[in-house]
Amino acid sequence: MYKISLFMLFLVAPFLPLFLVSQEFMHQEKLLELPTTVLQEEVKQLQKEMDLLQEKVMALGINIEEQEQTFRFQEESLSEFSQVSTTHRQLSDDVYEQKILDMLGPTVATYISDKTEIKIFQLAELGYRGYIAKVKLFDPQGFKVVLAQDTLGKLETTSSAAKRTSAVLAINGGGFYTERRNGLSYAQMIGNTVVDGNLVESFNGYPGDLFFAGINHQGQVVGGIPASERELMSLEPYQGVSFIPVLLKERKKVAIPDKWKTTRQPRTIIGKYANDDLIMIVIDGRQNNWSIGVTLESLQDKLLELGVKDAYNLDGGGSSAMYFNGVLLNKPSDGRERPVANNIVIIP
Repeated sequence: MYKISLFMLFLVAPFLPLFLVSQEFMHQEKLLELPTTVLQEEVKQLQKEMDLLQEKVMALGINIEEQEQTFRFQEESLSEFSQVSTTHRQLSDDVYEQKILDMLGPTVATYISDKTEIKIFQLAELGYRGYIAKVKLFDPQGFKVVLAQDTLGKLETTSSAAKRTSAVLAINGGGFYTERRNGLSYAQMIGNTVVDGNLVESFNGYPGDLFFAGINHQGQVVGGIPASERELMSLEPYQGVSFIPVLLKERKKVAIPDKWKTTRQPRTIIGKYANDDLIMIVIDGRQNNWSIGVTLESLQDKLLELGVKDAYNLDGGGSSAMYFNGVLLNKPSDGRERPVANNIVIIP
């Protein structure tokens, strides 16, 4: 019996390590059963979360698409509203334009280019005559203030300045006086003059009641009585000149100094309508058989009658001149044009 047991021991000995290994493996497998089960549960939970996320993403996609559709609808509606608004604004502008033309009367001459549209009207009232130019600026660079002979201190007629710059329309500009400097005549401009956005001389606020009037870089008429260079440049002036007095502001009369009120004189006016069209007026005077001139008070009434919003009285008297399309329209009181220090020109 002992021999048989010993024989069996030798017989199974080679398989004993394998048996022990298998037992250990089974033991390890049992140890892994719980983590594997947990892992499977976590995978299932993760799958559920992914499914939920996918549903949310799909819902979000649908929501985004709905929002895009809503946005496109709003954009189309806004575009349609803008078109309607533009059409209404154009109709309103056309109505306003026609109203202005009705007040100004028959057009005697017209000029149109890429930069401007000019319409000329005759002005004939009791005791005075003149011309009106209504100007639409499509390009602000069509409006220029030009120094006489492009030089400080020089003088030049309005017609000469117009021809030299190939202008289609021109009027005389701001005030000036002449004095002797180094034995030569020198034309000193009063107030402040701006050419191409630059103040051509140091700021001059004397005597304190001179206005500045011109256009800004958008071609809109700007003006006021600046107390400092900073105040002047806050208007963002592109071109402009100075004189006295302001006639209208926001369709209201501005008080005129007593010394200017009742004298009938030749006049040059620059102003604007509510649609930013410019109005330039030259009125003859000192000629009993033609035109004796107009007082500034009467001129204020006429400007309001014509629907003008803002207006400024430029240098007048013998300086008043209007040139259009190669011809001097008015009859200067001196019998000929007076050379002046600066002019306002409209170039094609």
